[in-house]
Amino acid sequence: MNHTTSQMSLGDLSRLMSKIDHCMFSTHAGNGHIASRPMSNNGDVEYKGESWFFALDSTHTVGEIERDPKVALSFTSSQGLLGQRPLFIAVEGEAELIRDKGAFQEHWTKDLDRWFEQGADTPGLTLIKVRASRITYWDGTEEGEVTV
Repeated sequence: MNHTTSQMSLGDLSRLMSKIDHCMFSTHAGNGHIASRPMSNNGDVEYKGESWFFALDSTHTVGEIERDPKVALSFTSSQGLLGQRPLFIAVEGEAELIRDKGAFQEHWTKDLDRWFEQGADTPGLTLIKVRASRITYWDGTEEGEVTV
């Protein structure tokens, strides 16, 4: 299959990502391996090069970010109707751990109550901000990189 290079803007990519809520969030595990787990950006999808996630301080995710903040996110859209092409997006970036309740409220959605029963007051709650440094995408036979 031949691939052609295309150049989407960050806005173009944001519109496509608005339909993708979950990604695989990859960190560097303590044993040197890559660890990945599904995470939701909770509908916070007006993408401007930053992704936001919630986790508890006690998770491997938070501990691994404390040791090495370089992370990767992999987003995939499902194949659409009438043979539309799936979209694959790979984000490389750096994670920041935020423990400010004001920031929690800014990124909180009602769906999070399922996972964090005490809401933004959940003990040990941490907001993870991932700032992209490189974004690569594959859309059928087109591929490219978005400058952040």
